[in-house]
Amino acid sequence: MNRAGTPLLEIVSYPDISSSYEAKAYLKALRAIVQYLNICSGNMEEGAFRADTNISVKKKTDKELGTRCELKNINSFKFIGDAIEYEITRKIEMIERGERVKQETRLWDTKNKKSIPMRSKEEAADYRYFEEPDLPLIEVNEELISRIQKMLPELPHQKFDRLIKEKNLSAYEAEILVDDLELANYFETAYNAYPSKNIVNWILRDVLGYLKDQKISLIQCKVTSQQLAKIVQMLEENKINNHAAKQIFEEIAQSGQDPEEVVKEKGLEQMGSVKELEKIVKEIIDQNPDNVALYKSGKDRIFGFFVGQCMKKTQGKGNPKIIQELLKKHLN
Repeated sequence: MNRAGTPLLEIVSYPDISSSYEAKAYLKALRAIVQYLNICSGNMEEGAFRADTNISVKKKTDKELGTRCELKNINSFKFIGDAIEYEITRKIEMIERGERVKQETRLWDTKNKKSIPMRSKEEAADYRYFEEPDLPLIEVNEELISRIQKMLPELPHQKFDRLIKEKNLSAYEAEILVDDLELANYFETAYNAYPSKNIVNWILRDVLGYLKDQKISLIQCKVTSQQLAKIVQMLEENKINNHAAKQIFEEIAQSGQDPEEVVKEKGLEQMGSVKELEKIVKEIIDQNPDNVALYKSGKDRIFGFFVGQCMKKTQGKGNPKIIQELLKKHLN
C-alpha cells in the first residue's frame, strides 16, 4: 500500500524484450490480464497502468548489454513505442560518436518527441537497494499457487482460444474482442441471445463505428447486446432487409427503443411476397425498354439499375434476393 492507500503492483521483467513492438505487445497482454482479474482499470491516462522502460544497446560482437537508461512513467502504448525507438537511436548514435552512455532516468517529451534527462543514477547505491525491515518476506509455495490458479477467472489467452473454437471467429476478430473485456462480454451476451456469426460483423463494423463517430464508450451506447441480437435475428429471418436493419440500429442508438417497436412504427417490415414483388419487377421492366435492350446486348452492369428501381418502388422494403431472382427470370 502506498502512502495514499492505493494498492501498487509492480512487475519487473527480465531484459529479454528486443524491440518496441515486443514491448508494446507485452504491456498490452499484461494490461489485459489485470483487467480480466478485475484488479485494475488499466486506464493509462489516469495513471492506473504505466510503464518504466529500461533500454540498453550493444554491438553485435559484445556479449553484455551496454549502460541502461530508464524512461519514466509513460502513459500510452504509442508514446512507449515512440520513446523506445528514439532512445535506441540516441544510444547507437552516441556510441558511434565514441561518447559514453550515462546511467540516468529520463522523461519522454510527447510534444517534441524526444527524451530529456530527469536525474542521474550512476551507481547502484543511488537506487537505495535495501530490504525494508518492517515488511516481512512472503513465501509463496506451490500449494498456494495451485489453489489460486483454480480461483482465477478466464484469462485473455483462454478467451481468445475459446472464441475461435466455440464461436468460429477468426484470429483477427477474436483479438479485437479479447483486447477489450467489455466488448468481449457484449459480444458473448449478444451471441448467447442469438447465436449467429453475423453478430461479430455488426459489432466490429456498426457498433465500433458508432462509438468512434460519437466519441462515446460502449457503456454509453443505447444499443444493448440483446437489441443487437434481435436486429440480426430479424435480418436473418427475412423480416427486414439490410437497409432497414441499418435504420433500426441508428434509431435505437438515439432512442434505446425495442427493435420490433421501431419496425412497426417506421413500417420497415420487409416485403417478401413473390406475387407482390413480381408485379413491381414487371412494371419496372416495362417502363425501361431501352435499358432492357442494353442488358440483353451484354451490358450486365445495368442489372444494378433495375435492382435499385425495384428497391425504390418498394421504399426499401423489398427482399433484395427475391427481387434479383425475379429480375433475372424476366429479363432473360
